[in-house]
Amino acid sequence: MDAPREEPDARTPTGARALLDASSDAAAVVSGRGVVLGWTRAAEELLGHPAAKIVGGPAARLLAMPGDPARVAGVVERCRAGMGWSGLIRVRHRDGRRIDVDLRVSASFRIGADECFLLSARERRQQWEVGQSVLDGFLTRSPVGMAVMDTQLRYVWLNDTLERFGGVPREQRLGRRLSDLLPGLQAETIEGLMRKVLDTGVPVTDYEYVGWSWADPHRRRAYSTSFFPLVDADDSVTGVCYMVSDVTERWAARQLLALVNEAGTCIGTTLDVLRTAQELADFAVPRFADFVVVDLLEPVFSSEGHGAWLTDAGPAPAKPVMRRAGMQSVREGCPEAVAQIGDRVDFVPPPHDARLLVDGDPILIPVLDPSDELWTTEQPERAAGMREFGLHSLISVPMRARNTALGLTTFIRSLNPVSFQPDDVLVARELVARAALCVDNARRYTREHTAAVTLQRSLLPQVLTGGTALEVASSYLPADPSGGVGGDWFDVIPLSGARVGLVVGDVVGHGITAAATMGRLRTAVQTLADMEMPPDELLAHLDDLVLRLSEEHPDGGTAETAGAAEAAQRSTTAFLGATCLYAVYDPVNRRCTMARAGHPPPVVVAPDGQVTFPEPPAGPPLGLGGIAFESCEIELAENSLLGLYTDGLVQAADRDMERGMSRLGDLLSRRDLDLGTLCSSAVRGIVPGPQPDDIALLLARTHALGAEHVVSWDVPVDPAAVADIRARATRQVEAWGFEELAMTTELIVSELVTNAIRYAEPPIRLRLLRDSRLTCEVFDASHTAPRLRHARSMDEGGRGLFLVAQVSHRWGARYTADGKIIWAEQEIA
Repeated sequence: MDAPREEPDARTPTGARALLDASSDAAAVVSGRGVVLGWTRAAEELLGHPAAKIVGGPAARLLAMPGDPARVAGVVERCRAGMGWSGLIRVRHRDGRRIDVDLRVSASFRIGADECFLLSARERRQQWEVGQSVLDGFLTRSPVGMAVMDTQLRYVWLNDTLERFGGVPREQRLGRRLSDLLPGLQAETIEGLMRKVLDTGVPVTDYEYVGWSWADPHRRRAYSTSFFPLVDADDSVTGVCYMVSDVTERWAARQLLALVNEAGTCIGTTLDVLRTAQELADFAVPRFADFVVVDLLEPVFSSEGHGAWLTDAGPAPAKPVMRRAGMQSVREGCPEAVAQIGDRVDFVPPPHDARLLVDGDPILIPVLDPSDELWTTEQPERAAGMREFGLHSLISVPMRARNTALGLTTFIRSLNPVSFQPDDVLVARELVARAALCVDNARRYTREHTAAVTLQRSLLPQVLTGGTALEVASSYLPADPSGGVGGDWFDVIPLSGARVGLVVGDVVGHGITAAATMGRLRTAVQTLADMEMPPDELLAHLDDLVLRLSEEHPDGGTAETAGAAEAAQRSTTAFLGATCLYAVYDPVNRRCTMARAGHPPPVVVAPDGQVTFPEPPAGPPLGLGGIAFESCEIELAENSLLGLYTDGLVQAADRDMERGMSRLGDLLSRRDLDLGTLCSSAVRGIVPGPQPDDIALLLARTHALGAEHVVSWDVPVDPAAVADIRARATRQVEAWGFEELAMTTELIVSELVTNAIRYAEPPIRLRLLRDSRLTCEVFDASHTAPRLRHARSMDEGGRGLFLVAQVSHRWGARYTADGKIIWAEQEIA
């Protein structure tokens, strides 16, 4: 290397120190007004001015370039901001010479009251020149491959690195084109880029491509290439130079990141264990392997208990009991497999055992040897498959998540001639880790979903009976596991006077919380119905209950059970309320009174097949509060069909409620099916497959209580009339063939009628109903509630209702618009 005379040789220790040492820089202190306050000896040596002549004078007189106030102001502003400045300026030596210096200005500081700046400078000089021998050595030994091509894109010169990259000797390259030598390196594309550089003179930088070379023909490598034109003295292009670097490691890391990111979108799209296992196998073939099997421990499929091995639960069994959960191959039908999906397997690469699943690391077998004694003795079928299909490299990765062993995933290559390498183990581990988390989420969610379904089914009525007033049937379908268990419920509630209450409801939300809330609301409806509340009042009380339930959850909702919800499927719908429809059917007058709270209207199919959807006032959903509910009354012909349903049924097909209601009416108008078959077939006809919401359908066929089952008498407001009314009732009971009930009926009628005459207001009427039970009803125009008293031994009265309660099956009171009815029922043997 040749160096100018005025500079020390950088190759010597002294020269090297001079290049890096800043202690010899010229320095000066200048005030904010541009006055020189300090001047070092190095500054005097650089410019020839002694300190006595410079200090106190303006610094601007040292410049040998035109003044630039804007630039100076910008530099000052930057230095005042604490960042400093550096740049190239020209200054004047005392003898008149002009010198280019690298100037650095410090951040501003203060000396007393003055704002000051420290300036340091050194003369810019040429450091060295490159000799031909150094240049030749650099080009030859550079880690970057280099070549020069003529205008016909033929090799003129190349360095040793490029020769090594391609695996083609220099002698064979010179005078020939790239496409003649390395067809596997996208030669046509590269030559197209070089032609573009020759035509336009514009360089192309960092073009990446993947291919093979004769140096390593069995492995893909990645290269980064830049092209620039070679120009002679008259600016004419005489050729093109290209430089190429091997970036295989960078490319592989980028591919790994892309593969892992893509796996995150393709694996675990559902909360289904088998589907997730199959997604892992499908994703890895052929991206990573030629044959993949996913075997899961049998407890993973269980919906009871923990459902898997805990990794800290002690020693694992010698042979794991697993089932084939997923499998994929580049060969159609997976002929390499010795087990099919669902089969029991116990495969662990020899010589390992089940402990591998609990605490073992991934296994890498770069070269599979089918003649290995371990394989021929322990896995003879798989050894035969290795020979037949050319299985030559294997990675087995234990599937573990959250301290739980789940199974084993095995990756095998056959058609791909490149064996697995240690870097591939990282890819396999990452893919399996993501899939294991998804499998564990699915396993936990399935268990929680099963618990929620079990809870919900236990809260629904196990047996429905409408007495003689209604023939009832129901159908309930829980939501698909991906949607979560909902809060649909229905019930049939026997009421006094042979009447029957029908209710269907839908709690907003999914999961165990919705199921539990449904159970509380169903219990509340039964309690309110037993209190003989009319439908509109019942919904008003139910609305108050939902408001109180909401107050228990200040955030407006509850989190789902933490098990599966931890990373899989938490409840996505906050608890806001519920919808409900409540109807009461009276078989005596064939009238049905109903009210609804944000629920779809019922469907009625007349005996002649005509379908209608009576619409009682919709009312707000339960839980909003402050809005009254209204009821309506319709008359139903005998053998009419009344259907109550949840919105999941009519919205399941295409989310069009009106179309779904029309479809439901058409399916229910069939008269050739019994009620149970009609109910289930209607649900299947509308919802043939899994659905995201619960579905409930309650059907009731109406019957009338004819005149031969009901008798009534007006009661004069006269105590003397009690004996006559009592005798009439006794004769009627005996005429119906219930002689054994005559005495108790006489007592009940006597007490209820006597109380009405004594305490109530006229008109008073007695009615006997013969249904599944014998019912005695006394109507009066008073709204005073009856009260059961326990009379003292010396009291002359107060024992009437107590006696009625003792001899009857049950008793109670209900209110009408005109008064109240006190009733008592007796069991019919």
